[in-house]
Amino acid sequence: MSQTVDYASSQEETLVRAAQQGDMQAFEELVARHRDKVYSRAYSILRNEEEAVEVSQQAWIKVWQRREQFQGGSKFLTWVTRIVINLALDHLRKMSRWPEESVEQLQEEEGGVERRLPAAAPVHPAEGLERRELRERVDEALARLSVEHRTAIVLHEFEELEYKEIARRMNCSLGTVMSRLFYARRRLAALLRGMDLKEYR
Repeated sequence: MSQTVDYASSQEETLVRAAQQGDMQAFEELVARHRDKVYSRAYSILRNEEEAVEVSQQAWIKVWQRREQFQGGSKFLTWVTRIVINLALDHLRKMSRWPEESVEQLQEEEGGVERRLPAAAPVHPAEGLERRELRERVDEALARLSVEHRTAIVLHEFEELEYKEIARRMNCSLGTVMSRLFYARRRLAALLRGMDLKEYR
């Protein structure tokens, strides 16, 4: 008589190894544990619920297909997140929502945009705010950034990717990545202060 496996209480490493050997129930448990975070990362880039759900599902399919490629050099969630981010970026390109080098970029590299933005001292938006409210404000502020600026800051601040890797994924130069991050940080700081930046759009 075979022993019943308690997947819900199993350690993640055990589930990953079982999934790599073809155990679908172990894989379903991994999906249940991480699907919200994977969806959130897709949504943070796409800003569209239906598209985020679709891309998240595609990511899990790809994770299953490539499960044997996971070597354990990083956390399982980190590996899955990289897959969903790449799919989200590919989706933006296919939907023609990924702008090529633009006038905006030239303005940034010349410092024009930064000169028009108000000076933003380091802010501590968490002061006096509950963590949930802070997350909501950060999410709202991110939604007001352009696709390229939002993606750059998500990859750098949340995924902790280096500039070179961000440039490779976004298919742009290192200078453009640095410029977009500078702009995005300045605008986020201003938005979290409750400023109206319509005049800078």
